[in-house]
Amino acid sequence: MADDFQFIKETRKEKPINRKRVLHHTLLTLFLAVLFGGVSCLTFVLLKPRLEQYFSPEEPPQVSFPEPEGPEEPEPNESEPEEPDGDDKEPEPVIIEKPAPMDLGQYQALQNKLYEVGREADKFIVSVTNVKNDTDIFNTVYESTGVGSGVIIADTGGELLILTEKKTIQGASSIRVTFVDGATVRAELQKYDGNTGIAVVRVNAQDVSKETKEQIAVATLGSSVGVSQGQMVLAVGSPIGTIHSILSGNITSNKNSISTMDCNYTVFTTDMVGTADGSGALINTNGEIIGFVLQDYNLQKEQTTLTAVSISELKGVIELLSNDRPVPYLGMRISSVTEEISEDYDIPAGVYVRDVAIDSPAMEAGFQSGDVITAIDGEAVETAEDYEKLLLALNAEDIVHIDCLRQSVEGYISLDIDVTVGILK
Repeated sequence: MADDFQFIKETRKEKPINRKRVLHHTLLTLFLAVLFGGVSCLTFVLLKPRLEQYFSPEEPPQVSFPEPEGPEEPEPNESEPEEPDGDDKEPEPVIIEKPAPMDLGQYQALQNKLYEVGREADKFIVSVTNVKNDTDIFNTVYESTGVGSGVIIADTGGELLILTEKKTIQGASSIRVTFVDGATVRAELQKYDGNTGIAVVRVNAQDVSKETKEQIAVATLGSSVGVSQGQMVLAVGSPIGTIHSILSGNITSNKNSISTMDCNYTVFTTDMVGTADGSGALINTNGEIIGFVLQDYNLQKEQTTLTAVSISELKGVIELLSNDRPVPYLGMRISSVTEEISEDYDIPAGVYVRDVAIDSPAMEAGFQSGDVITAIDGEAVETAEDYEKLLLALNAEDIVHIDCLRQSVEGYISLDIDVTVGILK
C-alpha cells in the first residue's frame, strides 16, 4: 500500500535558471526604459514652448522712444578760491581779435565733416517699394512699383521696425525693403496713423543676412525741443526723390505749426530745395533724427523747400504704431486758451474746440465748435499738449468722460460728455 504512494515522497528538482534569457529580458527592459525616457524627454522639449505659449503667452517686447534729458547744470566747485571784492580785483584786459575769413579749403573740410555724418546716418535709411498688380486694357496682369524711403527705428530681436509714409505703401499687393547694401527682403504693414499719414512696416529679422545686419544701423530719435533758426541740419532718405541722397542746410523757421485732428505739430522749414514728394528724415550734426520729412505738411505749397515735423511731438504716435497699437481718435481740432486769449476774448481757460470732424466720435457724442474742454477722465486739461497726452494713453473703444464748457445766452454752462474712442482709417 505504501508503495502505491511512493511518488509523493519524491523530491522535485528546480528547473535551472536560464541566465541568457534573464540577461536578454534585463537588457530588453533597460532598452525600453531608455527608449521611453528619451521619447518622453523629446516630447517634453518639443511641447514645452507651445504649452508655455498657450498657458502663459509672452508679451512682445515693448518699443519706447524716451525724450533725451537736457544737460545737467554744473555744480559750483567749493575748492575754487573766491573772487576778490571791489578794489582788490584787477580788471582783465579786453582783447578783440578779428576772425580770419574761412578759405575754400576750410569750407570744403566742413562740408566733408557734414557729409560724413550723413553717410553714417545712411545706414538706417531703406527704400520701401510698393508692388501692385495691375491690369492693362488687354486684361493682361502686370506689376507696377512705387518707391519711397524709410527709417529703421527699432530692432526687437525678432523684427526690424521701419518708419515710412502710408502713401508710399498705399494699395500695395506686397512690400519690399532694400537696405543700404542692396539686400532686398519682404516686409509687412504693421500699423498706420490715418491722421498724420505715417506708418510702420516690419521685417522678419531671420530674413536679413548676417552680412546685411553688420552694414545697417538703428536710428536714434533725438529731441527737437531745442531746434533753433540757423541750426545746421542734414536731410537723408530721398529728399530729392533719389534714395540715399543727402542734403545739407539750415533751419529757417521753427515757429510754424499745423493743426490736425486731435494734435498740433511744429513744422520746421529749411533752406534745402527738395521735391514735392520728398521723404526721409532731418538729422542734426550728431546724426540724431529731429524731424520726419512730410512734404504734405508743407505750408507753402508753391515752394519746394524741405519741411519736417518735430520728432519729439511724433514720438507718442510712433511708439503706439511700433507696439502694434492703433492711434486713438476723437476728431477735434483744438487750441490752447492762453491767459492773453482768455482775457481778450472772454473765453474760459482750457482747450478750445475749433472744429469737429464729420462722423467723428466727438460729433456723435455731441461736441460743437466753440466748446472748451477742461478735463478728461478727471484729469485737468489746460493746454493742447495735455489733451494730446491724455488721448494717446487711451485705447480704441474706451469710453472717456470729458468735462467741457459751452457758451449759451446766459454765459458758459458746464457739460459732461461721454465719448467712445475711435480709430481714423
